[in-house]
Amino acid sequence: MSRSLTPQSTSSQIAAFLSEARRLPVPGVARGRLIFALDATMSRQPTWDMALGLQGRMFEAAAEVGGLDAQLVYFRGQGECQASRFLSQGEGLADLMRGISVRGGITQWRRTLAHARDEARAARVGALVCVGDAMEENIEELLALAGELALVGVKAFMFQEGDDKRAQKAFKEVARLTGGAYGAFDSGAAARLATLLRAAAAYAAGGREALVALAAREAEARPLLAQMQG
Repeated sequence: MSRSLTPQSTSSQIAAFLSEARRLPVPGVARGRLIFALDATMSRQPTWDMALGLQGRMFEAAAEVGGLDAQLVYFRGQGECQASRFLSQGEGLADLMRGISVRGGITQWRRTLAHARDEARAARVGALVCVGDAMEENIEELLALAGELALVGVKAFMFQEGDDKRAQKAFKEVARLTGGAYGAFDSGAAARLATLLRAAAAYAAGGREALVALAAREAEARPLLAQMQG
């Protein structure tokens, strides 16, 4: 069942999001599982449509190694943070994302990491993918949660839009502590973001061997593999 990670009322768009999520079937537990977390605060407006267009590319790589169940998490506004149920091979994910508009507010990465930890305690999560451009929270709290993610086997793939230094520092450290990887892109780098998403999905679905195979074909995936090997 789709749920809010913070108690509050929702708009009609969010009501539609929740209604759609409840209709989708619960996937089997044998497949890889990935949490796809998006910053939907106002600064993401210029690249939001790009993210919508590229999310499907994640599942192309995953399909090659057995498929993937994905959960969408997003935050925006003053304390709004939502999570869908896990969707089989991303079916319905694009529709859910199209129902979300960006809204002013502060980042909520702490809630996002804590949610991923809790999901992994209930059932294995292969990877957490975070896409955002800012980090306005206490970094030490995030790093403590990153350590908890590592203990439950979740590798965080932290993909940063732009070059905000504070976000870069936090994203890199979260990735390092979980054994995941960090990547950066800008509004003109759709192809790069697509490859980053594919690499994370390949790992979540098939582990290191799947990522190695993808990196052999796609050069943009190799730096992520190198980070994880390091």
